[in-house]
Amino acid sequence: MGDFFQNGVITTFHELSNRTVEELESDLMDWSKTRPISLLIPSLYSEFEGDAIPKIISELRKVSYLDEVIIGLDNADREQFNKAKDAFQGLELRSRIIWNDGPGMQEIQKELAGQNLGPLERGKGANVWYSMGYFLASGRGVVLGMHDADIVTYSRDMLAKLIYPVANPTFGYVFSKGFYFRTDPDGFNGRVSRLLVTPLIRALQQTLGQDDYLAYLDSFRYPLAGECAMSADVVLGLRIPFDWGLEIGVLSEVYRRYTSGRVCQVDLADAYDHKHQIVSEEDPNHGLHRMATDITKSIYRKLAIRGQVFSQGIFRTLKATYYRTALDFVDHYTHDAEMNGFPVDRHREEQLVEMFAQTITAAGEQYLTRPMELPLIPSWAVTADAQPDVFNRVLEIVETDNS
Repeated sequence: MGDFFQNGVITTFHELSNRTVEELESDLMDWSKTRPISLLIPSLYSEFEGDAIPKIISELRKVSYLDEVIIGLDNADREQFNKAKDAFQGLELRSRIIWNDGPGMQEIQKELAGQNLGPLERGKGANVWYSMGYFLASGRGVVLGMHDADIVTYSRDMLAKLIYPVANPTFGYVFSKGFYFRTDPDGFNGRVSRLLVTPLIRALQQTLGQDDYLAYLDSFRYPLAGECAMSADVVLGLRIPFDWGLEIGVLSEVYRRYTSGRVCQVDLADAYDHKHQIVSEEDPNHGLHRMATDITKSIYRKLAIRGQVFSQGIFRTLKATYYRTALDFVDHYTHDAEMNGFPVDRHREEQLVEMFAQTITAAGEQYLTRPMELPLIPSWAVTADAQPDVFNRVLEIVETDNS
């Protein structure tokens, strides 16, 4: 049972009652008749070999309000693509696999990248972008929900809650973000969100002063959640990063284009778990180390666009402020975990804070060295304007692969 407190500048939808998923789905079914709903699941083929995908498919078999399910598939050869396609054929829902390693998609990826009209690197951002391109090309959906493919605690009520605020024709929201309590038998998870992003935002506010953008980011209870829903208009205009800054980048783009009154967050689950990235303390190019650097640079770039001037001195001050703030958060989470009977490794949490503190200045140095670096993919609106036949080509490739 959650509380009803509204914090920050966006609306928070809480889990306040035991309203059944069937009641939520009944509303969604009515609205979907005039506002068709699609679901996007970016994935790696390796996720089809675990427990999460079969669980997700099993739950989606009980869902009737979706018009289509779009699966962005990376790192798959032809045999693996066919296996992925077979896995989703058990659904009564229309499903399409975007085979990003197939010859058709490879050709259009190379062409668009060569003209700076598409992602320059492969990764989750590119997967999501091309899947969104198919969503727009098919023209079937007015609302798009998105969640990761590795959720081992998945249930269909998560999807209904996520989509509900945007699908509701009277609410007026164009974007919703999921939040939840991430845990497993080892204790609290969500390390980058808990120990980097929120303390960093608070430290930036102390160092730079109050800022509407920082207040907006600080309103999200889980800013790095992969679960969100949005209107087709939002999808068309998004410029998303192709690096680990994807989730922060999406929030930033929504902030740039819409008022906070049209954005919300939704409590999706009492407990949530999916796969965990390695920390990679010694190698800054992998794992949480790389993720932390990309996310931090993404925030710096957004602040620079808003007129903030950065220097080495500011980054040194920010590092010190972040470090003290993050250690306070370690106290908060340690005490919270102990009171609720969860195991906690305080020493390990503090080690992560030390690594993240190093990324504050490392990301700053990279930003100062390459201030024009913008790992943003053009919006589909821009790409389609430059290549008027691009939607038809994406549609033809995907339908041919799935036939």
